[in-house]
Amino acid sequence: MADDKSKSGGQDRTRINVNQEFELRDWSKKFGVTPDKLKEAVKAVGTSAADVEKHLKGS
Repeated sequence: MADDKSKSGGQDRTRINVNQEFELRDWSKKFGVTPDKLKEAVKAVGTSAADVEKHLKGS
């Protein structure tokens, strides 16, 4: 099923999809990192925003 960009909240707020340009941009800005750094973090710990944030703060 396609991602409905008109609906926000719920699952979309807890998961990072680095294949969506707008999510990559927004999450990178939120965490203050480059898109490449965000992709590396997602690859290391998965798509959970909380896990990615912990990883980025710890490294």
